[in-house]
Order: sequence, then C-alpha cells, then structure tokens
Amino acid sequence: MKIPKLPRPEIGSIPLTLIVSAYLLVVTNITFWSRAAAAFSSNTMSLVAFSVAISLLTICALVTLSVRYVIKPVLILCVLVAGIASYFTDTYGIVVDKEMVESAFVTTGAEAGHLVTPRFVLHLLVFAVLPAVMIGLARIRHRPFFQKALRNLALIIPALAVALVLIGYNYAAIAFVARERKEVLNVFNPAAPLSSAARFALSAYKEVDAVVAPFGTDARAGDRLAAEKKPVVVVVVAGETARAASFSLDGYARETNPELKALGVVNFTNTSSCGTATAVSLPCMFSGYRRTEYSESKAHTRQNLVDVLTHAGVNVSWWDNNTGSKGIAKLIDYAAINGRQNSPLCHAGECLDGIFLDGLDSKLATIKHDTVIVLHQLGSHGPGYFGRYPEEFRRFTPDCRTDELMNCSHDEIVNAYDNTILYTDHILASVAKLLAKHETTMAGAMIYMSDHGESLGENGIYLHGAPYAIAPKEQTHVPFISWFSPSYARTMGLDTKCLLAYSDAAMSHDNLFHTVLGMMNIQTDVYNRELDAFAPCVARS
Repeated sequence: MKIPKLPRPEIGSIPLTLIVSAYLLVVTNITFWSRAAAAFSSNTMSLVAFSVAISLLTICALVTLSVRYVIKPVLILCVLVAGIASYFTDTYGIVVDKEMVESAFVTTGAEAGHLVTPRFVLHLLVFAVLPAVMIGLARIRHRPFFQKALRNLALIIPALAVALVLIGYNYAAIAFVARERKEVLNVFNPAAPLSSAARFALSAYKEVDAVVAPFGTDARAGDRLAAEKKPVVVVVVAGETARAASFSLDGYARETNPELKALGVVNFTNTSSCGTATAVSLPCMFSGYRRTEYSESKAHTRQNLVDVLTHAGVNVSWWDNNTGSKGIAKLIDYAAINGRQNSPLCHAGECLDGIFLDGLDSKLATIKHDTVIVLHQLGSHGPGYFGRYPEEFRRFTPDCRTDELMNCSHDEIVNAYDNTILYTDHILASVAKLLAKHETTMAGAMIYMSDHGESLGENGIYLHGAPYAIAPKEQTHVPFISWFSPSYARTMGLDTKCLLAYSDAAMSHDNLFHTVLGMMNIQTDVYNRELDAFAPCVARS
C-alpha cells in the first residue's frame, strides 16, 4: 500500500523570513529584552527606538539571505542556535561567548551530561527542533532573480533607513548601553552565539600550524636546591570552580575549611582570576603572561611554566581529573585519571578528587629528584554539585540532588555547593598531610589556586563563564592557599609568619607562574621576583 505524502505548506520567502524573525525576537530573546529594559530603564523613548531598530536590523539581515538554496539552511541554523542558547541564557543567565563555545568543544561527555537534563531536552525539542522541522517542511515560493532582488530591496532599504534614523536620534543612549552594558548585546540570539562560534573557529584555524616557541630555556636550579640533600617537592593543585566567597578561610560564615584551618595554612584573601572559564583561566595561570596581556594564541605559541621547570631539570607530572590540561602539559608526563573503571570513587566517566590521594602517597614514597606535581581537580564543577563529594561529606542539608538547579531552592543549591568546598578542604589537607608524612625523605610544599569561581543564583546568574568585563565577583574572586613543611621552609629560607602578615595583599593568577618558579628556587631571566607572592618573605641566598 502506498503511503500518502503529507501536504507541505507553501509560503513566500519574505513572509517566512518575517515569521522566523518574529519568532527569534520574541521567543528566544526573553533575557535580552529583560536586560535591555533594565539598561534603558530611565529612558523609555530610547528603549523603544533601540527595540525597533534591532528588530528591523534582524529582519534586514535575514531578508538579505532569503535566496534560493540559502534561506532554509540559514533559518534552520538560526532557530537551532537561538533555541539552544536561549535555554542557557534564560535558565542560568549564561552568556554564550567565545570562551563558552570553546569550553563546549573541549568538554567531556560526562561533564556535558550534567547539562543535558530532561528540561533541556524538552526545551530543545519545542524551541529548536520543532521550528527547524517546520521550516524544513515548508515549500518556499521564489520569484525570478531580478524580481526577488527588487522586492527584497523594497523591504530592506526603508527598514534599514528607519533603523539608522532611530539609532542616530538616540545615539548617545544606545552607544552608552552598547559600550557600558555589554551584558545586553552579549545575549542577543542568534547573533551573539553565532559571532562567538565564528571567532572560535577563526582562532582554532589560525592555531592549526602554530609553532610553539621555546621559553625560559636558561632556567637552572638555584643554590638552595643544590645545597639541599633531600629532593624538594611542590604539589600544585589547580582548583575547579571554587569561589572564595564560600571559603571560611576567606570570611564565609559557614565552616567549610575545618581541616585546612587546623593545619595553619597561609591563605591569601584577595585573589582574582584571569578568566571565568577553565579554557581561559587554566592556560593563563601557567602561561607567564599577565591577564591584561594574555591571549589564547599567545598561550598556545609559547612554552609555559611546566616547560620552564623541565628546562631547569625538575621532574614535572600532570595528573588530570578534569577535561584535560588545555595544551599546557603537551611536553611533560601526563596522566588522565578520571576514566578509571574499577574504583569506588569513579562513576560514569568521572571520579571524585579523592582518586588523587592513593596515587600521590605511592608517588611521594619513590621520589628521589626535585619534583613538581600538578593535580587538576574536578572540584566544584556544576550544575551537578551533588556528584562532587562522597556521602560522608554531605554535611550541609538538604542539598540539591539533581542537575536541574531550577528544581531546587537557593538554600539547597548553596548546601550542595558548600559540600563540594568542604570536600576540597579535605583533599587539600590530605595532600599537605601526605607531604608531611614523607618529610624525612623530602622537603614538601603545596600551593592551591582555583581557576575561577561560581555564581549560585545571585542576581539570577548561575554557573560561570560570564564575560570578564561584566562578571560578578563570585566568578572572579578565587581562593589561593599554601602549605609548607618545616624542612621546606628551612631549605628555602621562607618565613611563614611573614606571609601571614600580608595575606590580605592583592594577588591574582598573574602570580602563579613566578611563585612556583620561586618555590623551586629556579634561576631564569623570565622569573619576575615582584610577581612571586612569597618572595618578600624569602631570605635572599
């Protein structure tokens, strides 16, 4: 039996473009219009002018592309991108910028799985897939080329003229919002995410044949290392999504750092990150560039901290329980430990950070040479905070037990996140205790910095990845903690009481590169003593 074909609706190219434009502007830009209204709250006429102008410009752009063989792919791409992006902007307040696109490309399936929730799938089907299918099924009427060009121009020219006049008469207000309130245009769908994707693709293309330049090849061990009979060992813990606002060491009212507090660590309370996403912050931390001069291309075309350490003869290892080293550990010993199948600490491609501890104990027992070990944590990465700590660290309850943060109260989200910080406190304290355990055979120290912070619903924003210029402090104020064994402090001439006296000094990711070189007493022209956080308290050799 022959199955009858379903009738396909027929529509002209311009009417279809106008319908899709209205859909994009009204349905997928709720956050954009909300932010625009707030930005123009004191100037209603400018808000109206801005709204009409951007709507007309959107129509002009899509009508320009409403030609045979182009219109369907363009409109389908627009509704798919806008439909997906609108979920994250409307639900979490996330801006889908270049860094967020890069993070999406380098994430693991396990990490991405926490975002693919039933709510997201339903949103995707209703607001992206369904409209895309409807556009695909439509039979579009196209006029002969010259007739079509004239009709398109008859719409585009007046619409463009009206938009320009509105912008011109309200230029001061609109320019101010565009320049000073970037959070408005940064969430305009689908233009903002498409622009971000294009910029990411361009940067990735430029780096395909990039040559990595040597850096710090003059590095050598200093006199203190040469004089020390025991190997010096520094464990660098690269934290994930830990915000200083939730560390009791940084003044948080809830006790989330009991173990570190008992160890008497040195905690720097005023530390800022290089970025708000791992793809930016992690390579920036290890690059040797200041945040103001850092760029992705610079980081990928020059050797970094771990390479300089190897030039000096230090053994360097990178253990990763996250989504990789972002290109940092290309030339050193690297181990991804989050894919283990037979550990009770691992499940579905992710492992709790306790996975580091047994291996670290064994490693420290065999070290005979000056060594730096980098531990890249899973830490507090959301939205599945409940999966970042074991049951015994479920101290703050009730805690949010789902990836669907919108199904939890603010207190439940905070409780779950605070449990992740409590577990990180345990991991860091355990690392310090393991270094102390092996003090008879080594001089050990630990340094910890988180890559960025996290928003837990403050001002309607969740997770991280906000553009740095407008990022809330919760995403940029990060913890910076250090611990030193007595033998390490003695070997390096470090006065820990001196460090405690200026622990409120302004610090940032700019300091990590030079501080670790200083911790290992590395002599090189690329070392800047002024950026070594510990240098003021180290006796000159």
